[in-house]
Amino acid sequence: MQPKGFLLKGKVKMRILISDNLAHEGIDILKQEFDVDVKTNLNEEQLMKIIPDYDALVVRSATKVTKNIIEKSNLKVIGRAGVGVDNIDVNSATKKGILVVNAPEGNTIAASEHTIALITAVARNIPAAVMSLKNKKWDRKTFLGVELRGKTLGVVGLGRIGKDVAIKAIGLGMNIIAYDPFIIKDHVENNHIIVTDLDTVIKKADFITFHVPITKNTYHMIDKDKIEIMKDGAIIINCARGGIIDESALYDALISGKIGACALDVFEHEPPFESPLIDLPNVIATPHLGASTAEAQVNVAVDVSMDVTRALKGEMVKNPVNMITVRPEEYNEIRPFMELAEKMGSLYTQLKNGRISELEMIYTGKVGRYDVKPVTTAGVKGILTNILEFPANSVNAYFIAKERGIKIIEKKISKDQDAPGSITMRVTSDKATGSISGTVLGKNEQRISAIDQYKIDLIPEGHALMSFHLDRPGIVGEVGTLLGCNDINIAYMQLGRKSSRGEALMVLGIDDEIPENVLTKIKDIKDISDTVFIKF
Repeated sequence: MQPKGFLLKGKVKMRILISDNLAHEGIDILKQEFDVDVKTNLNEEQLMKIIPDYDALVVRSATKVTKNIIEKSNLKVIGRAGVGVDNIDVNSATKKGILVVNAPEGNTIAASEHTIALITAVARNIPAAVMSLKNKKWDRKTFLGVELRGKTLGVVGLGRIGKDVAIKAIGLGMNIIAYDPFIIKDHVENNHIIVTDLDTVIKKADFITFHVPITKNTYHMIDKDKIEIMKDGAIIINCARGGIIDESALYDALISGKIGACALDVFEHEPPFESPLIDLPNVIATPHLGASTAEAQVNVAVDVSMDVTRALKGEMVKNPVNMITVRPEEYNEIRPFMELAEKMGSLYTQLKNGRISELEMIYTGKVGRYDVKPVTTAGVKGILTNILEFPANSVNAYFIAKERGIKIIEKKISKDQDAPGSITMRVTSDKATGSISGTVLGKNEQRISAIDQYKIDLIPEGHALMSFHLDRPGIVGEVGTLLGCNDINIAYMQLGRKSSRGEALMVLGIDDEIPENVLTKIKDIKDISDTVFIKF
């Protein structure tokens, strides 16, 4: 699934730069097959200077992988040892065809356990009580807490961490209401988790915990107006990302008593030494410790190192950030269709010219059982490969197509999904509208079954000569004789025609490339309108 060109070439090892502290278990994995340099605490200028020498970059949260760094690089992959990628300019990486991978599962347990720890700590005033006792005070009345059992926990974001927090909180006897714009109610497996809208969560929850990334949609999603509709005395927990909560509005609400208390592991500006929040008595604050367990550090290092290795070897990665993904159980089924679609796209642009405005991909048969987005992406990649000055790949194909104004349409025709899967690619340009159809027989028998109105049975491998001509006796022999005289062997032949002695298409599979002077002689044969040498 990964962009071609990631494989090791000859005996020259690819080079990897690790620019943040990474557990040695991850470094050891990378060193087994690649040259690895560990250089930390680099500023943007220093990183820009050395990054052209590397094929992969592995970071945690400290290194900011900016547009300037990406544009200077020749990277194939950027690995983030952790879940958040807000320190990486993913759009710039995507545009340049650089795969970004992360490690979203490695710190799930650590982050969810830290969230639960903060919930219990803020409910029972544990930090303040500890400090009071250390100051030789025995003050039990001041630190009256609340029980979690029977309270409502609002979970904003039901990803891996949010879901794990919810399950743990259920075990504590809490009632769970949740909001996630990307989760359908019927897809929540645990029937103790009630999915609803954001305002309902905010209004009804006694405790509210956040587990969303920081984006333009989530930045300050909790502002003065949202706080105003919360329960009086509600408690807020944020172990996700700084900036989700408007800290100025939160400070005012904590002072007024509208918000009873909060526990924060993250801040908009870190370290938050200038933030007035950390001086309030009803605020518990930790220094971004969500993933700070020995186990989590090893897990994310191993996970990202394994994916970087897979990417550089051209294998399927587990946690891609900026490319269309395929579920592992579907990959073997859909891979032949991806390969076929890419060959169809490449064939089209070798046959036809023109500024493409629309690509329509039509699917029938068993391929319709699956998510066909990866197949469409492969088709787009095939089309772009022959018309760009730089290589398109699975990461940037969709991005480039849309940037060039190409409208992409997918259709599934509901027919027998046990029938062999077929793809029809229809392309509209400023010069013509054309189509190519293909199918997969058995496990991986790929065929091109039609080019425009011509029905053929073409194996899309190796080299082929395609000629468009008038169907007349002797023309096939003339072409064959000319190839034979130039020691060019024909592997197979296919003919398709619109009518007897009408327009026809001849496809000759050949073992070698055809010199330009031979192509010219073929084109000069009477009644041949066009001849194209094809490379699959």
